[in-house]
Amino acid sequence: MRSTPRPGAVGSTVRRGLVAAAVLALGATAAVATATSASAAVACKVNYSASEWQGGMSANLTIQNLGDALNNWTLTFTFPNSSQKVSQGWSGNWSQSGSNVTVTAMDWNKSLANGGSTSIGFNGSWSGSNPAPTDFKINGVACNGTTPVSPSPPISPSPQVSPSSQVSPSPGTSPSASPSPAVSPSSSPPPPGEHVDNPYVGATGYVNPDWSASAKSEPGGSRVANISTAVWLDRIAAITSGSAGNNSKGLRDHLDEAVKQDAANGDTPLTIQVVIYDLPNRDCSALASNGELKIAQNGLARYKSEYIDVIAGIMADSKYSNLRIVTIIEPDSLPNLITNVNAFQACQEAQSSGAYVQGVQYALNKLHAIKNVYTYVDAAHHAWLGWDNNFQPMVNLFHQVATGTTAGVNSIDGFIVNTANFGATVEPYFTINSTPGGQSVRQSKWVDWNWYVDEQSFAVGLRNALVAKGFPNTIGMLIDTSRNGWGGSARPTKASTATNPDTFVNESRIDRRIHAGNWCNQSGAGMGERPKANPTAGLDAYVWIKPPGESDGSSSAIDNDEGKGFDRMCDPTYTGNSLNGNNMSGALGGAPVSGHWFSAQFQQLMQNAYPPLS
Repeated sequence: MRSTPRPGAVGSTVRRGLVAAAVLALGATAAVATATSASAAVACKVNYSASEWQGGMSANLTIQNLGDALNNWTLTFTFPNSSQKVSQGWSGNWSQSGSNVTVTAMDWNKSLANGGSTSIGFNGSWSGSNPAPTDFKINGVACNGTTPVSPSPPISPSPQVSPSSQVSPSPGTSPSASPSPAVSPSSSPPPPGEHVDNPYVGATGYVNPDWSASAKSEPGGSRVANISTAVWLDRIAAITSGSAGNNSKGLRDHLDEAVKQDAANGDTPLTIQVVIYDLPNRDCSALASNGELKIAQNGLARYKSEYIDVIAGIMADSKYSNLRIVTIIEPDSLPNLITNVNAFQACQEAQSSGAYVQGVQYALNKLHAIKNVYTYVDAAHHAWLGWDNNFQPMVNLFHQVATGTTAGVNSIDGFIVNTANFGATVEPYFTINSTPGGQSVRQSKWVDWNWYVDEQSFAVGLRNALVAKGFPNTIGMLIDTSRNGWGGSARPTKASTATNPDTFVNESRIDRRIHAGNWCNQSGAGMGERPKANPTAGLDAYVWIKPPGESDGSSSAIDNDEGKGFDRMCDPTYTGNSLNGNNMSGALGGAPVSGHWFSAQFQQLMQNAYPPLS
C-alpha cells in the first residue's frame, strides 16, 4: 500500500498472503491475595509467562484486580538472580534498582475496575540462570501463590522503526504492552466448520494455483510455489471472473479449489485468506492502488450491494462450510482517517461522508455472521501509527467502528499489520530503548521519535491497547512477512558500535530501505518468515498476504481499466516528498500496474530472502 505518516503528519502504507499450521503457546501462572490498604481493599492476581534464549528473555505479565476499583497501580517484584535486567518495557513506566523492579501505570491503563485486567511486559537479559520472580505486589500488597512457568521455546526479542521528524522524546515506555497470554489450541481438533479462536492453528494454507504457476515459471520459483498466499478481491469483477492482474480465477473458483485441497488433506482443516479491498475512495492518499468506486458516484451503495453482498453470498454457500475463510478487511482504509484527512480531499470525503466507517461496519456485519469466516481488520504498520498522536486515536477509532456493528467488539477476530509493506518483523540488533553514546535511538532520523522499531513490537503493543480499550482477550494479530526478510549481503550481522544515534541505527537496522516511508516495490527487499501459526504470544500467525512478485504499482504511467493511477513513489527517479523526508523512492524500475506480475521483483525477493531459501 504505501507511505508512512508521523504524528500530526500525513502518510500512507503498503500491502498483499496466507498461512499454515501449528505452534507454541506460552503458559501462565497466577498469584492471588487479599489485603486492606488505607483507602481500598486490594486483591490481585498476576499472571507471569516468559520465553528465553541464551542471554535474553521476553516476559508477559497480566495484572488482574480482584478487589475494590483501583484508580492507579504500582507493581513491584524482585528478580531472584542479580544478573537479570529489564532492557525494554511496555505498557508501564519501568525502572530497576539492583534486583528490584518497579512498574507504574500509564494514563490509559491506570484504572482497573473489580475484575479488570491489563497486560504489560518487558524484554531483558540474564546470565547463569533465569528463574521467574515470585514476589509480586500491587500497591504494596502481596499477590501470593505464584507458581512460575518454565520458559517456552526460544523467541527473539522484539523492538520497533519509522520516518520524518518531530519533537523531543518524552521519557517513558511505548504505549503498548506485551500481549496477554494467547489462547492455547485445544488438544483435540474442533469439528469442521466450527469457529475457533485461531484459524491458523492445526491448519494447512490454501495454495493459490494462479500465483503458484507464476512462481513456478521463474527460475528457482518452485522453492516457494507451494506457500500459501492471499487472494485479492480488488474490484467487483474479481469476484466472478478474477482480476486482470495475476488472478485468473474468481472467488467461487478459488473456494472450489480450496475444497479440493482440503479433501486431499484428510482431517486437517484448510485456511484460505481473502483480501476485501474495494471501498469507495479506496486508498485516498495514494494513486497506485486507487479503486473503481467513488463516494460521489453512489460508491458506498454499490460497495454494499455489488461487492460485499455478493462476496458474503458466495462464502455462505454450505459447500464451503468446512473451510476456514480468513478475510483481511480493507487495507489502508481506517488508518487514512487518522493521518491523512488534512492533506487529501479524497480522505476528507471518506471521513465526512462516513463511507469508510460504514463500509467496514457493513463488511463486518455480513462476514462475521458466517460461522466459518474470520475477520481481521487492517492496522497499517509501525511507521504509520507508532507515534503517540496516531496510536491511541487509531485504537479509539477501531473501538468506535467495532461497537457500531451488530456483534460489537466480537465482530472482529483480530488485526493485521504490515500488509504488503516491508517493515522488519523484528529488528534483532537494537530496540527502542537502545542508547548509543547515552542518547536515545528515538532521536535518529530513521526512528524519528516513533515508539516502535519493528512490526512485532507494534503488533503486540497495539493488541494490548485494544484489549485495554475493551476488545476481548481472544483477539489475535497477524503480520504480513512476505517481503520483510531483508537478507542478502547488505544485512547487518551485529549491532553497531557507533555512539552517534543516526550512525548506530543505520548500521544496525536490517530494514535497508532509504526511508521507512517508502512503500513501493522496494529495492533490496527479500521474502521474510514463512507462514506459521502462533509465532509468539498474542500473534495468531505470520502470513503472506501480499503475494511476492505482484507489483505495488507501475514505475511509469500505464493505461488500465482497473482505476489504478501512477504514483510517483513507484518511480525510481522520484526524489520524494514530505511523507518520506524528501528521499529517493527506492522503487525498482520496470514495474507493471499494481497486482500484476513483476518478474524482476520476484527474483530479487528470492535472492534476498531471510531466512534464506534452500
